[in-house]
Amino acid sequence: MEQGNDMKSPSQCRQRTISLQSPLGKIQISGCENGVHTIQILMDVPPAERSGDASLSCVVTVSNGQEEMGPELQHCVEWLRAYFSEPWTVGRLPLPVFHHPTLHGDAFTSRVLQTLVRDVKVGETVSYKRLAEMAGNPRAVRAVGGAMRRNPVPLLIPCHRVISSSGQSGMYMGGKGNHLKQWLLTHEKVKEED
Repeated sequence: MEQGNDMKSPSQCRQRTISLQSPLGKIQISGCENGVHTIQILMDVPPAERSGDASLSCVVTVSNGQEEMGPELQHCVEWLRAYFSEPWTVGRLPLPVFHHPTLHGDAFTSRVLQTLVRDVKVGETVSYKRLAEMAGNPRAVRAVGGAMRRNPVPLLIPCHRVISSSGQSGMYMGGKGNHLKQWLLTHEKVKEED
């Protein structure tokens, strides 16, 4: 998640926005030539029912009359398509480049998100407390929750894998997306059960 010195700040970028119809409903992805800025799960429909015949494909639409999405957004779409069709395969794929100020620098939020994406793999979960320890500050459990709320690229940085110490799934998207969190955790465990 390192940012090169020659990269424009996100406010100077020529951003593009695309929509991806996914098993979670519509997802909006914003990015520029330097990387992905944000991912928003719009929660316009309930998540797909997971069955052997369920279609977990993704369909892209480019917004605002833009004709193409650019290589970084294309890479993000390919990663998300792989995630929704065969989540256990994404560990072998490079992540798209991130270009959001929250994800660069030495701030605790950035360190927590980098630790999460690097150390908590598909099908795994981690408690807020354990993630605070892994990020170097065992007392910062509440700050880890704040970092999850500020995650600009959910799914790519898997904040849905962070659960409470009691084993409960906890909040997702301010509590409005708890059903999505449960779907994502179940989706990631499907291959283990096959």
